[in-house]
Amino acid sequence: MRERRKERKMDQNKTQKLLILAVISLIGAFGLRAQENPKKLAKESNNLIAEAQDALSENDFASAEASYRKAIAKDPSNTNAKYNMGNLYYNKEKSLNAEERLKQAAEIAATKSERHRIYHNLGNSYMQQKNYQQAVDAFKNALRNDPTDEETRYNLALAKKKLEKEQQNQQGDQDQNKQDENNKDKNQDQQNKEQNQDGEGGEDEQQDQKPKDEGENEKDKEEGDENEDKQKDEGEGEKKEPEQGDKEKQQQQRPTQGQLSPQQINRLLEAMNNEEKKVQDKINAEKAKGVKTKSDKDW
Repeated sequence: MRERRKERKMDQNKTQKLLILAVISLIGAFGLRAQENPKKLAKESNNLIAEAQDALSENDFASAEASYRKAIAKDPSNTNAKYNMGNLYYNKEKSLNAEERLKQAAEIAATKSERHRIYHNLGNSYMQQKNYQQAVDAFKNALRNDPTDEETRYNLALAKKKLEKEQQNQQGDQDQNKQDENNKDKNQDQQNKEQNQDGEGGEDEQQDQKPKDEGENEKDKEEGDENEDKQKDEGEGEKKEPEQGDKEKQQQQRPTQGQLSPQQINRLLEAMNNEEKKVQDKINAEKAKGVKTKSDKDW
C-alpha cells in the first residue's frame, strides 16, 4: 500500500512539472510574437500614412482621413500618423479636430524636434480658434524645444498682441458695464429721492389744504345746485307762460263757424272809420269853399 502511494505522488509531481514547462513555453512564444509585432505594425502604419499622403496629393480628403485613421489604429504610438492627421484637419479649418490629434501627438512625441513641430502647429490651431491665451502657451512650448525658430517667435509675438487687444476690449466692456450699472443706480436713487420728496410735500399740502378745499368745494357745489335749480324753475316758468298765452291768443284768434274773428272786426272798424273820416273831410272842405256873402248894394 505504501509503495502505491509513493508511485501516485511521483506521478502527480511529474504532471505538475510538465504543466509548468508548457506554460513557460507558451509565454516565450507570445513574447517572441510581441517583439515581432511592433515592427510589423509600425511598418503597416507607415504604409497607410503614405497612402494618405497620396490621397492628399489628389485632393481626396476623405480617403486621406480614412488612411490616417487606419494608421493610428494599427500603431497608436505612431507620432507621425497623429501629427499628419492634425495638420490635415488644420488645413481644412477643422481646428477642434486638429487640436485633438496634435495633443495626442504631443503626448507620445519622443524628440525635441517632434515636440517643436507639434506645439508650433498646435499654436496655429489655437490661433484659428481665436484662443489666444492657449496659442501663446503652445508657441512658448515650441520655443522651449527649439529657441532658434524665428517663425515660432513671430507667431508668439502676434498671439501676445492679439491677446492684449482682447483683454483691453474685455476690460473696456467691463468698465462700460460697470459705468452703466452705476448710472442705473444713480438714476434709481434720484427717482427714489424725487418720489420721497413728492410724497412728503403731497402729504403736507393735503393736510393743509384738505379742509379748506373741501369746504369751498361743498359751498360751490351747494351754490351751483341752488343756481341750477333756480334757473331750471325760471326756465320752466318762462316756458310755461308763453305756452299758455299763445294758447289763449290762438283760441281768441281762431273764429268759430259763422262768426267774424276779432281781427276781421278790427279791420272792418278801421275801414268804416276811414270812410267816415273821408266823408267828414269832404264836407268840411265844401263848407269852407262854397258860402256866398251878400253885397251892400241891392241890384
